[in-house]
Order: sequence, then structure tokens, then C-alpha cells
Amino acid sequence: MGVSFDKIDGVIWYDGRLVPWADANVHILTHGLHYASCVFEGERAYGGKVFKSTEHSERLKASANILDFEIPYSVAEIDAAKQLVIDKNNLPDAYLRPIAWRGSEMMGVSAPANTIHLAIAAWDWQSYFDPAEKLKGIRMCVAEYRRPDPATIPAMAKASGLYMICTISKHKAERAGYADAMMLDWHGRVAECTGANIFFVKDGKIHTPIADCFLAGITRATAIDLARRRGIEVIERRIVPEELDGFTECFITGTAAEVTPVSEIANWKFAPGKISEQLMADYSAEVQSKGKAAAA
Repeated sequence: MGVSFDKIDGVIWYDGRLVPWADANVHILTHGLHYASCVFEGERAYGGKVFKSTEHSERLKASANILDFEIPYSVAEIDAAKQLVIDKNNLPDAYLRPIAWRGSEMMGVSAPANTIHLAIAAWDWQSYFDPAEKLKGIRMCVAEYRRPDPATIPAMAKASGLYMICTISKHKAERAGYADAMMLDWHGRVAECTGANIFFVKDGKIHTPIADCFLAGITRATAIDLARRRGIEVIERRIVPEELDGFTECFITGTAAEVTPVSEIANWKFAPGKISEQLMADYSAEVQSKGKAAAA
């Protein structure tokens, strides 16, 4: 299983100062733990530079506002703190997890005066991969749970509570031998995966669901931009499962997934091909070039 995440050696930025990894703790009666008043980001550093750091910090602040609290640090301060964590831990290629939550002064649904905390952790996560191996594509099933109606949840926040059904769905998929699960929306249309956005290819064009009940990911936006730079048309629209027979390629995007081809979703088969391979290469070049430029 590897080293337990509470036993990693290093430092974590916690409420404005660097603390030893083992000391970055919260009380058991923390509001964020009991009532999911917690927002976070998933980010990557390449070559010692956090990719699209400011966009992530802006989204973190916006997510907190949606959950009715204000993170007591500016976007620039959060950006600087993330870079400090990367530098102090000597992590040129890393995954970062900024997280903000309500503290433990009051235990109950209503806790408007609780302290808002912010922490930033990072750990080693090499970005290099074998393109030939990745191009085989991952296998996915269809999740039992659906993304809820955005009138019932704060869908545009990257909030911890919204990932409960993702964890359940991914565990079930893995037990069945799959890598992930595709989630439908509350109408039964294609939405996303448990932690990544999804794209399909047909006749040289890319199709992807409208992001109105799930996050329009930062990696998703990067992939769309890269495709359009290549002159590939990207169509954001409603997609129903019955259409999946007509798509030739499928890939997912996310901070962890980067650009990952899909070979199978339940009974639907895909052949990872030219567009998936091109976007994998373009995304790798994009993030690596940003890291090298920052180091220069």
C-alpha cells in the first residue's frame, strides 16, 4: 500500500505557517468533518511550477463563497503558499491539495462564527508515463448513483461532500475490475466520471457533456483549448448513453488523469486513436513547457 498519508515526511502550510507533516491535525469535532463545510483543489506541479495555479486558487475561493464562508487569504497569498510548499519540500513534480474548512468552535448545523482554516499539502507524483501503455485505454462501468439536480446541491463548488457518491461508485467499479465509473446526471444523460470529465470522438469531432451539474474542470478547459488550437471542433452538448455506440474514441481529463484514453464503458467499446494520442502529447508538452519556462 505504501506509506500512510499521515506518515509522509515533509511540511504542510497550515493557517499561514509551515508545520511538520505529522502535526497538521484538526480536532475530532471540526465542523468540516461532520457537516462537509469543506472545499478543496487538486493541482499538479511540473518542473517546480504549479500548473494554472491562479485558476485553481480562484476556484477554491469561489467554492468557499458558495458554501457561505470566506477564505481569509487572497488568491496571490494562496498562490505563494503553494509555491512555498513545493519549494520547501523539494517537489518539482508533485500533486497539491489545498483545503479550507470550518473549525471546531461550534458543533451544530449552524456555525457561522467558526474559524475558517486553510492548509496546503503536496507530495511526490511523477508526471511521466508510457504513452503506449496509456493508449491501451482504461475500462469503466456505469455508476449506480447519478450527479444530482443542481437545484438540490451546490454543484459548482469543489466541495468535499459532493464526492461521497464518487467514492462509493469508484470503490464498486474497482471491486468489479474496472478503473473508474461513468456517472449520469439526474436525467440519465452522460455527465462525468468519479473524478474526471469525459469526452467522445466521432467523425473527427470531439463531443463532451455540458457542465451544468458538475465542475467544468481546469484540465477539461485546457484539453478543449488544445484541441481547438489543432483545428479540432469541440461540441459541448447533451449526450445520452444510447449515443455511445456511435463514438469511436473516448478519453477523460483531470488533474490526476491528465488526458487518459478509455477503451470500454460497460458494453460500449472504443479504440483509443489519433485524437486521444494527439491530446495526450499536446497536454504533456503544455504542462512541461510551463514548468521549464518557470524554472528558466
